[in-house]
Amino acid sequence: MSVNKKAEVGKGISALLGNISDEVASFKNVNIPAVTKEVATTPIGTININQIEVNPKQPRRDFDPEALQSLSDSIKLHGIIQPITVIQLAPNKYQLISGERRWRASKLAGITHIPAYIRTADNQAQIELALLENLQREDLNAIEVALSYKTLMDECNLTHEEVADRMHKNRSSVTNHLRLLKLPPTIQQAVRDGKLSMGHARSLLGVEHIEQQLYAFNETINKELSVRQTEQLVNDLKKVKKAKTSSKIVTNELPPAYKKIQDQISSALSTKVKLDRKTNGAGIITVDFANDNDLERIMTALGIN
Repeated sequence: MSVNKKAEVGKGISALLGNISDEVASFKNVNIPAVTKEVATTPIGTININQIEVNPKQPRRDFDPEALQSLSDSIKLHGIIQPITVIQLAPNKYQLISGERRWRASKLAGITHIPAYIRTADNQAQIELALLENLQREDLNAIEVALSYKTLMDECNLTHEEVADRMHKNRSSVTNHLRLLKLPPTIQQAVRDGKLSMGHARSLLGVEHIEQQLYAFNETINKELSVRQTEQLVNDLKKVKKAKTSSKIVTNELPPAYKKIQDQISSALSTKVKLDRKTNGAGIITVDFANDNDLERIMTALGIN
């Protein structure tokens, strides 16, 4: 999940402030055609594969190309064993609820028609069905699960308790997943890629500032720390932070809005960033880098070749 800051170059401070958003922004403002019938399930024979579109609320976003090719080869030999599930939006127009891997692999295999079950649902039920089907059947990573919960809350006006009830989960499980969305994009992507466990990610939430989270994250990855060791590292960082804070006589804290901008830049560049602003509006941005390779990585992130 990369964050592209190049488009923000040259914008005014109001534009920067207005661009502070969370990781689920891509799930919003997606129009889903309304269907007015009650939920029902009807097995059908086959559907033209080109009449099926991907559900924009599908929580799974990452598909392993090798696994997809393997499934495609299997489909060529044995066909589709388990039908996909779709919602009919209009005559000859369907939207996936579950089975996107099978649908993608079938297209890859050159299959023209695919067996499917068809459902009809109202708008909210459609979203809930898609999330429920995928959360129960697919091996989603923790970030995909968190985004699914967030989508369900935003689109269906549900609380943590209501999401937990619908998903047959403990409220604490829902809350713990949702908290992962507070982590910087770099750390979230590591969870999505399987490089960082949910236990490690939850430990990193123990430190407040993004630069500390990124430092602890890099230490965890580079030194292959266990969850317990990461927790200890986080506790040590908190003790150091507390000691530094208590030793200061005067502190010049950034206003909250500018602190968010500093954290946003730090998250986008995956390194420590310091923003100093004077009362007249002028200021300095300091970006840390570890070595020449790290500098080159930062330049790439800024769109500088």
